[in-house]
Amino acid sequence: MARTLGDGSSWRRMGGGVVERENPSETPKKKKAPGGGVAPISVSRFRAAFMAAITGRWAGAGGGAAASLGSRVTGTLFGRRRGHVFLAFQGDPRWAPSLLLELATPTSALVREMASGLVRIALECEKKPPAAAAPPLAAGKKPPPARRLLEEPIWRTFCNGRKCGFAVRRECGAAEWRVLRAVEPVSMGAGVLPPLAAGDGDRDGDGEVMYMRARFERVVGSRDSEAFYMMNPDGTGGGPELSIYLLRA
Repeated sequence: MARTLGDGSSWRRMGGGVVERENPSETPKKKKAPGGGVAPISVSRFRAAFMAAITGRWAGAGGGAAASLGSRVTGTLFGRRRGHVFLAFQGDPRWAPSLLLELATPTSALVREMASGLVRIALECEKKPPAAAAPPLAAGKKPPPARRLLEEPIWRTFCNGRKCGFAVRRECGAAEWRVLRAVEPVSMGAGVLPPLAAGDGDRDGDGEVMYMRARFERVVGSRDSEAFYMMNPDGTGGGPELSIYLLRA
């Protein structure tokens, strides 16, 4: 089943609930992930993988705007070396994130996916039907507003077609805000932050935070579908190396 987006492209439901963006003019080829065991992660390899994605070519798409996010947003993926990945979208780098999700994907696993080439992260939640026996509203009272897509609390997660557990919407706490404050001057790039607070620990780099930060094109297909495509600073054409899809179905 396809859903049309504002730029003429569409959503396409694939096997396992994965959602992919279709565009007749773009047919990016998925690269195979390297086989074998888990290799140790070095800072240089991490930075090289993310910088290769950032400098990859992309194709622009039109988008709408919402109260807190416009058609251009700042996206940050971050997490401890042995922890899980957080995903944050900000309308402005100085603002609290409009969307902050904690993914079940380990940071090390995402680094390997980025090193392999194209990365597609699909987040899917269920659309709840209206209550059949809702109590009648008192005179003069309006029904509660429908929940916005970015306000959904739980998401099924897929990375390059593979199920990756669930993502949970979080409020931006002190630990997450310290990371976003530390990378606020970074408009686009990747790296590793030292432990940002006492007690974070530094054994085997456990307290270090790996991050990738870039500008994203936001495309609103409908109230139930949005997509975020990583932007290339030089504006060259091609396919985005990192895309994130949100779908309520």
